[in-house]
Amino acid sequence: MIKFGTDGWRAVMCEEFTFPNVRLVVQGICNYLKCQNADPNKGVFIGYDTRSFSDKFAEVSAQVLCANGFRVFLPERDCPTPVTAFSIGQTNALGAIMFTASHNPSQYNGIKFIPQNMGPAMPKVTCKIEEEVNKIINEKREIKGADFVGHMHDVPMQKKICYINPMPKYIKRIKSLIDYKKIKSANLKIIYDALYGTGRGYVEAVLGGICKIKSIHNFREPEFGGLNPEPNEINLKELMKELKKTKNHIGISTDGDADRFGIVDSDGTYINANNVISIVLLHLLKNRGMKGPVARSVATTHLIDKIAKRYNIEVVETPVGFKYIGEALREKGAILGGEESGGLSIRGHIPEKDGILAVSLMAEVRAFEKKSYKEMLKNIAKEFGPVYNQRIDLHITEQRKKELFEELSCFNARDFAGVKISKINTLDGYQMLLEDSSWILLRPSGTEPIVRAYVETDSVKKFKVLSTEAERFVTGGLASR
Repeated sequence: MIKFGTDGWRAVMCEEFTFPNVRLVVQGICNYLKCQNADPNKGVFIGYDTRSFSDKFAEVSAQVLCANGFRVFLPERDCPTPVTAFSIGQTNALGAIMFTASHNPSQYNGIKFIPQNMGPAMPKVTCKIEEEVNKIINEKREIKGADFVGHMHDVPMQKKICYINPMPKYIKRIKSLIDYKKIKSANLKIIYDALYGTGRGYVEAVLGGICKIKSIHNFREPEFGGLNPEPNEINLKELMKELKKTKNHIGISTDGDADRFGIVDSDGTYINANNVISIVLLHLLKNRGMKGPVARSVATTHLIDKIAKRYNIEVVETPVGFKYIGEALREKGAILGGEESGGLSIRGHIPEKDGILAVSLMAEVRAFEKKSYKEMLKNIAKEFGPVYNQRIDLHITEQRKKELFEELSCFNARDFAGVKISKINTLDGYQMLLEDSSWILLRPSGTEPIVRAYVETDSVKKFKVLSTEAERFVTGGLASR
């Protein structure tokens, strides 16, 4: 079954993610656009990441689009997701198709549809695409272009396909969003880990002219060096090691399709996404003087709320998934939207997470503050109180996962780990907000036998107690309490 999840449809290549299934999904997208009375001459942009066959899947999708009468815009090389989204506006396209499995392992691939608003497709759109896909299957409808034999440059394909280089216009946009002069005056030394992904060349083009930047893993390697292309503490060991032994100011990284970010301090300390988002928000409010609401997902740190309260701005809480953050950026005028999984964008840019923008903003913050991120976080802790948070993936059986959320539907305890529960939030998963401002969120994985437990509190000691109790509760249930 082809289902669009939090950020598109993803599956293992050669098992479910195959050329026939890609043609099927793209035909579904074509049918959806036709139902919207879209002008096919406006065209569709197609982006793809660096993993095996992504470029070939892009060619196959171009064949189907062309056979359906749609114009196609193809980049000259692999293309970051934020650049793909941005290019919709630059080409006045109907939307975009992006081939990527983002930070997932190399054997996975995925397809996401980005509508004309340049943000992730909302469920009302993806549900309609799924309906069209099911009609093709159940009613044995035609998949156009499936019998195409030849080369992409062959007539009549070449009449419908426009090859473009989206980099110059995108780089110009990012430079307009950051304080270029301030960064240049700081003489920053930066190490960038591209993780063999699409960010290579783009990050250097933004920061290379104003910083001394060294790049590692900045070539295409479809298997990402045997690691998941996710810029987390586990996968950035080499970057952290480089920072420890050299006199660079910061380390930066982007994931496989460059929509997520990773940040390492000058001493090799990894700075988690919750802290990065908090640092950037405070910078925008304090140094840039920006005003307006801030958007965060239910799983993201409440340090955001403390900063927002100090500056008298609204917090828009959303379900997990950047599509909801993007909606807040579009409709609420949020100055920043962020997720603990490493997604961030700001007002004036696309309503899609952008790792290239995020690492550029963190360079700007370093230039303004003239101190390490650890020092910044110490000052934030003094002003707003200490915050400790982490996501824990708890592996359980599918049966236990089902039982757990059935139990939670009637869970009415007054306390958790000895602390009074002040509020229950079921916006996305099951969140217990405690009297001492700690909180625990339990969310089931949609694809794996895993429950994700998000824990936040104000001390390491409390964190250990809460995380232990959360694990005991998830694996043992009500009987264990």
